[in-house]
Amino acid sequence: MKRIKNTSFVGKIRQRGQGMSEYLIIVALIAVAAIGVVGFMGDTVSNQMASMAMEISGQDGGNATKNAQTQATAAENKAKTGKTMANFSSAN
Repeated sequence: MKRIKNTSFVGKIRQRGQGMSEYLIIVALIAVAAIGVVGFMGDTVSNQMASMAMEISGQDGGNATKNAQTQATAAENKAKTGKTMANFSSAN
């Protein structure tokens, strides 16, 4: 007795697998972009979060706020610096 495969069911499984792999690629690209942003602005965000946590707990978060402003200025200056082949590897 021969068994006949349901080709429409097999096609649906392949389409589902393709959709899932496309989704995983998009999620991976978003994760890489998020890691880059956190690496670039990590100190600023960390200091801002510390400032907010201190203020919520009733403490003075002024120092953390000043640190966040300093880090934001440093990040802005780093972003404005033009990269050439001569200075590409410095301060990465």
